[in-house]
Amino acid sequence: MAKKAKVPQYDRASEDVGNIVSLEHVNLLVPDQQLATAFYVSTLGLTRDPYMMTGVDNMWVNNGRSQLHLPTRGTQVLRGHTGLVVDHYDLLAQRLKAAQDVLKDTKFSYKIRNDRIDVTCPWGNRFRLYPADSRFAPMALGMPYVAFDVPRGKAAAIGRFYSEILGAPAQIGKFDDAPAALVCAGAGQRLIFRETRAKVAPYDGHHIQVYVADFSGPHGQLDARGLITEESDQHQYRFQTIIDPANGEPVFEIEHEVRSLRHPLYARPLVNRNPAQRIMTYQPGQDAVMVG
Repeated sequence: MAKKAKVPQYDRASEDVGNIVSLEHVNLLVPDQQLATAFYVSTLGLTRDPYMMTGVDNMWVNNGRSQLHLPTRGTQVLRGHTGLVVDHYDLLAQRLKAAQDVLKDTKFSYKIRNDRIDVTCPWGNRFRLYPADSRFAPMALGMPYVAFDVPRGKAAAIGRFYSEILGAPAQIGKFDDAPAALVCAGAGQRLIFRETRAKVAPYDGHHIQVYVADFSGPHGQLDARGLITEESDQHQYRFQTIIDPANGEPVFEIEHEVRSLRHPLYARPLVNRNPAQRIMTYQPGQDAVMVG
C-alpha cells in the first residue's frame, strides 16, 4: 500500500491582515516647499508626485505605494518617527553629506547606524531609513511603519481600540526595548505605539491616512461614541481621539483619515524614480523603480 504523502502545515493566521488594508500617507505641514524639496526629494531620494498637488502650496511625495503629504502652511512634527525602506540605500549617506550646506541653520541631522540611518528633517520630523532586506520583505520600497510615542501604560488600551473598534489585529510587544502596541495596518505595514517615560509633546494636528475594507462598521462604533470629527464625503471620514473601549477614557490623539476601498484614489499607481540616476552616470531605461 502506497504511503500517504505528508500534508504541509501552514500558519494560515499569519496571512491575516485585518480591516486596515493600507497605510497610505502621513500628512505634515511644512513652512517652506523649497527646503522640503531639497530634503525629501533631493536628499532622501523620494519622488514628487507628478500628477497631484504640483503647485507651491502642497507637495505629495511618493515612496513605493505610500506617500508623505506636505502642505506648505505651517509646521507640524510627528510625535515619534516614520520608517521608510528606500531605494539605492548605499548612496543615501553621500546625499545626506552633500545636503549639509543647503540645509544648514535648520534642524536637519543624521546618524549612520549598523542597520539603518536616522534622519531629522529641517523642522524636526524624525525618520528611520532602511535598505530593502529580510526585516521588511517583500517590501522593496515603501513605508513599513509609523511609530508614535505614547504615555506609559497606554499601549494595551490602544491595542484594544484598534482590535475592537477598527478591526485591526494588534499585539502588545516591544519596540526599542519598551512596551508597544503593534497594529497591523496592511500587508507588511504597522502602526506602532511605543510607551515612553519622556513627556509627550502636545498634539499639533498632523495626521495619517488608512484604507479599510469594512468602512461602515468602525464608523458606526466611532459615531456612537461621538468620535467622528469630519464626515468628509461618501468615501471618507475622520476621527482623532483613541480611547480605551473598556471605559471610554481618551488615551492618545492622532487624526485618522479613513477611506473606503471605493475611494477614487485607492490603489492609484504611484510614480517612483530611480534616485541613482545622474547626468554623468546616466543609464538609459533605468529612470523608474518598479513597485510590485
